[in-house]
Amino acid sequence: MNSKSMSRIILPMALALFCQPALADVCSSCHGYQSPGASPNGAGNPYNGSYGSHRAGVGNCNMCHTMHNSQDGTLVDPDSPWGNDNLLVDSTPSDVCLGCHSGAMGNVFGMDPAAPPREVGGGNFVFLLEDNINDGHEGALNPISGDAAGHNLLAPSRGASPDGTIMNSPGGNFPSNSLGCTSCHDPHGNGNFRMLNGAGPVQNELFSFANDAPQGYGLSIYHGRERADRHTAYNQGFSAWCRNCHEGIHGGESQFAHPSDSGLGNTISSIYNAYNGTSDINGGIPATSYLTAVPFEDASHGYQSTQGPSSSSKVMCLTCHRAHATSSPDAGRWDFNVTFLADDGVESGSYPIADPFGDPSQRSLCNKCHLKDEFDAAP
Repeated sequence: MNSKSMSRIILPMALALFCQPALADVCSSCHGYQSPGASPNGAGNPYNGSYGSHRAGVGNCNMCHTMHNSQDGTLVDPDSPWGNDNLLVDSTPSDVCLGCHSGAMGNVFGMDPAAPPREVGGGNFVFLLEDNINDGHEGALNPISGDAAGHNLLAPSRGASPDGTIMNSPGGNFPSNSLGCTSCHDPHGNGNFRMLNGAGPVQNELFSFANDAPQGYGLSIYHGRERADRHTAYNQGFSAWCRNCHEGIHGGESQFAHPSDSGLGNTISSIYNAYNGTSDINGGIPATSYLTAVPFEDASHGYQSTQGPSSSSKVMCLTCHRAHATSSPDAGRWDFNVTFLADDGVESGSYPIADPFGDPSQRSLCNKCHLKDEFDAAP
C-alpha cells in the first residue's frame, strides 16, 4: 500500500476521532449554514458559530432529529409511532431542547420547584409546576398557580402545558398553545445573543417578529450562578425584542404602564448607585452598585462590570422580569406582592427567591430605583 492510499484511510479515521460533529457537516450541506456569531467587542466568536444543529454545544443532527423513528428495533419517540413534525426525537421541540438543557446544560427546568437548581440568569421553568406562588396577603387562601410563573411551555415530558388562563401573549397575539423554546430561540443556531430569533418568520412561520434580536453577552451555561462581577451584559434592544410578542404591555402613555426602554435619568440612576439595601440606603457607590437582581441596559456595560448605571442607561423588561420563569407571579425577579423579601415563600410554601442583601428587614427591590423605603429603615 503506497503512502497516498494509506493517507486516504488514516485521514478519515482521524477526522472521525477528532471531529465528532461530522454528521452535521453532511446534513448541513443541504440544511444548514455557518454563522460567525458575536462576542462582547463585536468580533467573530467561534463558540457561537453554528450550522446544522447549534454547534456551540452539539453538532450532530441526530441529537434532535430521526429519519425513521427507529433505532435497534425500538421507536426513538415511542409516543409518536408514525413520527412527528420535523422528525424530532421527542414529541415537541421543547421536549427535545429540555432533553439536554433541563439539567447540567443550562439548568432551565429542574425536577422540584421547592428545590430548583442554581440560577443561571433566565430563570427556571420548574416553577410552572407549582400549585401556589401567591405570597401576598392571605396568599394561602387565594392561590395563584404556576401558570402565572412565567412562559408556559408545551413540554409534556416535563408535565408542562400551555397557559390555561391566557390564550395569547399579554399585550400581543402570539398563541399560548404554541409557545415553546423555539418560539424564542433558533434551534439550529445563529449569530444572535442566546440564539434568539431575529426579525421575520419564527416557528415554521407560525408568527413573525418585527424587531431584531437584542445585543448582549451572557455567561457560558457551564459557569456558576450570576454575581456582581460575572453576569449577563444587556447591551441593546431587549425591550424592543420582547415587544415582538408583548407590544401592548408598555406601549401607551397610561400612567399605569411602567416605562420600558427608557433612559433612567439623573434622579433614578443616582438612587440606584447609592442604594445598598433597606438598612443602608445611601451606602452604595457607583463603581460597585450593580445588582444582578435589578439589571439595566447599557451598550457600554460588560459582563464583568460592577459599575452602576448612568443617566442614559435604560430600564428594560428584564430589569424586573426573568425570561423563563420564577417562583413569583409574572416571572418577577423578586415577588412584587410582598413588602419584605423575607415574606417570600411564607404564605404559599413556594421557593423563596434569595434576598441579595441578606437582610431580614429588606423591602421590595423596587426601592433600588425608587427609594420608597427611606423612612422604613429603622429597626
